[in-house]
This record gives sequence, structure tokens and C-alpha cells, in this order.
Amino acid sequence: MKEVTIYTDGACSGNPGIGGWCAILMYKDKKKVVSGYNKYTTNNRMELFSVIEGLDQLKEPCTVNLYSDSAYVVNAINEGWLASWEKNLWRKSGGEVKNVDLWKILLIKLGQHNVNFIKVKGHSDNVYNNECDRVARNEIKKASE
Repeated sequence: MKEVTIYTDGACSGNPGIGGWCAILMYKDKKKVVSGYNKYTTNNRMELFSVIEGLDQLKEPCTVNLYSDSAYVVNAINEGWLASWEKNLWRKSGGEVKNVDLWKILLIKLGQHNVNFIKVKGHSDNVYNNECDRVARNEIKKASE
């Protein structure tokens, strides 16, 4: 199984507001950057969307090391929140789970690949996380024009 590295990030101007997302995929010496925007969304939706779009680029099952600065996304996977939400029919102690549509899509993608979620510190010295952030913010600027 191929091993791929993916960095993802989402950003939002206002929350909700105009959002941008980016995923950087790396395999051997190849690098691919995908990005886009949504005119009315939230930061958490853009974080999730960047992960889905990154995984969607893969044409066959892969082992993926996925780096994100989103505690929302990484903890939902690594702390078992997502499995619990699904088991409890998308309810949690505080009420309904938000972004269920995207979580369901992500579950499908996770079934296709072996994904290891790794939390990185945002806006620090991680080159690829910083590049994702810059691209996502540029998407917001494009959407605002």
C-alpha cells in the first residue's frame, strides 16, 4: 500500500463567513496542492472539508499520515468522538452533532484508507501547515473579489 502524507487547513473570515481550504498531498518526490472556497461557511466546516478533499484525491487505497492543526478534526478521530457520535445517531451530551453531512462523508473516506491523524501546532514553524494556511487564506481573498 502506498504511503502518502497530507497536510490540511481551513480558514474563515467571520465565523460563519467566507471560508477557504487547502490540502497538500505528498508522495515520494511529488507534491500536489488542492484548494477552494465557500462563500458562506464556518471554520470547522472548512477544516473538515480540507481533509475530505485531500483524501478524495487518492486514486487507490493508501496509508495516509494526515497532519492538521484542527483539534476539532484530530480529536474527533483520535479520541473516539466520531465513533461515539455515529453510534449515538449523531447526538452528544450537548445535543446534535454539527456538520453531520461532512462527518458522514469523512467516514466513507476513512473506510477506503488507513489514515493516521496527527495534530500539528497552527501558525508555528511547520512549513506545510503554514503553506496550507496561506493558500486557504488566499482562497478567501479570491472569494471576496
